Amino acid sequence: MTPEFRFRLNATARAIAACSLAFTLAACSSSSNDDNEAPPATETPAPEPEATPASLKLSLLGRYETGKFGVSAAEIPSYDAGTKRAFVVNALDGAVDVLDMSDPAKPVRIGGLDASNVAAGAEVNSIAVHDGLIALAIQMADKTQPGYVGFYQADTLAEINRVNVGALPDNLVFTPDGKTVLVANEGEPNDDYSVDPEGSISIIDISNIQTPTVRTAGFQAWNGKEQALRQAGVRIFGPGASAAQDFEPEYIAVSADSATAWATLQENNALARIDIASATVTDILPLGYKDHGLEANGMDTNDEDRVIDIRARPGVLGMYLPDAIAAYGAQGKTYLVTANEGDARAWGEDNQDYFGADENTAGDPNLGFVEEFRVKHLVHDKGVARRQGDDLPPQLLALTERGLLNPEVFSYCGAATTATGGGETTSGDCREDEELGRLNVTWTLGYQTDPATGEPIMFNKDTGAEDPTGTAIMYDNLYSFGGRSFSIWDDTGKLVWDSGKQFEAYLASDECKLGPARDIDCKLYFNSGHDEGDAMDSRSDAKGPEPEGVELGTIGEKTFAFIGLERMGGIMVYDVTDPAAPVFVDYYNSRSDWSTEDVESVAGSAGDLGPEGLKFVPAAQSPNGQPLLIVGNEVSGTTSVYDLGQTFASST
Repeated sequence: MTPEFRFRLNATARAIAACSLAFTLAACSSSSNDDNEAPPATETPAPEPEATPASLKLSLLGRYETGKFGVSAAEIPSYDAGTKRAFVVNALDGAVDVLDMSDPAKPVRIGGLDASNVAAGAEVNSIAVHDGLIALAIQMADKTQPGYVGFYQADTLAEINRVNVGALPDNLVFTPDGKTVLVANEGEPNDDYSVDPEGSISIIDISNIQTPTVRTAGFQAWNGKEQALRQAGVRIFGPGASAAQDFEPEYIAVSADSATAWATLQENNALARIDIASATVTDILPLGYKDHGLEANGMDTNDEDRVIDIRARPGVLGMYLPDAIAAYGAQGKTYLVTANEGDARAWGEDNQDYFGADENTAGDPNLGFVEEFRVKHLVHDKGVARRQGDDLPPQLLALTERGLLNPEVFSYCGAATTATGGGETTSGDCREDEELGRLNVTWTLGYQTDPATGEPIMFNKDTGAEDPTGTAIMYDNLYSFGGRSFSIWDDTGKLVWDSGKQFEAYLASDECKLGPARDIDCKLYFNSGHDEGDAMDSRSDAKGPEPEGVELGTIGEKTFAFIGLERMGGIMVYDVTDPAAPVFVDYYNSRSDWSTEDVESVAGSAGDLGPEGLKFVPAAQSPNGQPLLIVGNEVSGTTSVYDLGQTFASST
């Protein structure tokens, strides 16, 4: 029973009671004419419209601390208005912490939910709550095995039911009408890729929660179309993987009419469009690439110089690779908002036998797959083999002896395919740390291939000339991870707007301030890591501030986007009411201790590090009558509650 329904029921009971106390039954009736006409209907007054703020300014209202640092003890939050409880996935425990939010300034843990009764070793991955009903995504101890979605009551925490779904169920959402739950089954492979289950979307009809039914929107219809998908811009590159195996849905968003869903296929740099009624994946939407050669998309690429150097990098294309996605309506259409994190595919990265025991021993390609590699090592004159025993993926060594950079694209930093005095081609300053050398890119993309077969075109490693017997490949572009931005797309996956370099530019500005009191210069800790102290610039070679989570909130007539920066930390806020022209509103980072080298030693006082999931609570559902933002921080193990600090335009 919803709080609103309870209110209506109580109001009706009060009216009946008042009527029974009247002197006569007639006194309770408004009809006083001889024809006994029905009384005029009494309409319930429409609720007062919510005021529309001119702006927002975040501040820390409250915090719950697990006391666990760097072990993902707080990740995905959700909220139930009826019980005034927050539910936060604690990945460390594979369970959910239940927090009393009656006083949002002082969240208190009052219980937990786990999956111990489902199966031995089962863990909770994600959570969603709707109108007193909790849905949990539960993975098995062997993540390649089918998992479950479990349903629980928000007030008693009692289990209601559970259903089988696909392998590694993660993000899950209720449709706006509350009749369906969708869960993204990632279907990740095991570390050596010997088992690679198919990804899918489970669509669960909960019209009758006692007998839920499950249908599966899979990707098998795209098997056999891998080359066409690649040519369209979809990344399919897992070892021996079909499209259905390679697609790993990450996050889901649903249209306001509960008819259509979109799932991010993060590593594939694409979206899947799903028709909910038929449980069918109707389209795969490639997202394209971000041109970092444009000044508006400039980036810093060096993590060691401790210098902020945001500028255009011709020839470098960013793969959006979005994590979280959200949907909203504007101007009669549905728009999608993505946080362009940029996760690389990395399996077996902790197995030294995959990379080789030493510089003279090749690694074993059957033990994993890692696509990330630094530019300077990819195009080094002495070839990629010099990295054996360190970070050389054996699949790269099998592909080429050395990478070359196309001088027509990279001439600005000295790339050439003419022989140098030493008899070898050079990539010039492009491989130097101050230019592109430190940047992490994927070696799987950007080199010249035969359009008909997709096979690499080979070049002579010394002369740079095309040569069928050569051992080098020629890169026309370098593809970096993530967009360092958030984007807005239409419902067909067409880019409407991207924040470009705005995140990094703002973090480098004099205006940007850190800490609860906003009194620390952001630029002193520009592109820092979430588990590091005094680490200015340390993430510039990777994904910069690394936006990961996104949440939308409507206040009055405006829609705001809240974007969590996983590495730098903090929350970016934009007014996205006009999808084609979002406006920056605020940035707030509650981390207070930035200079201590050993961050874990001050974990209890450092503040919030590594925002993962975000949940907007509208004023009508909030325990204090004000809109709130709840954030799970995976590194600090804290759940933070932010006041939105609304300001309103003057009425004069």
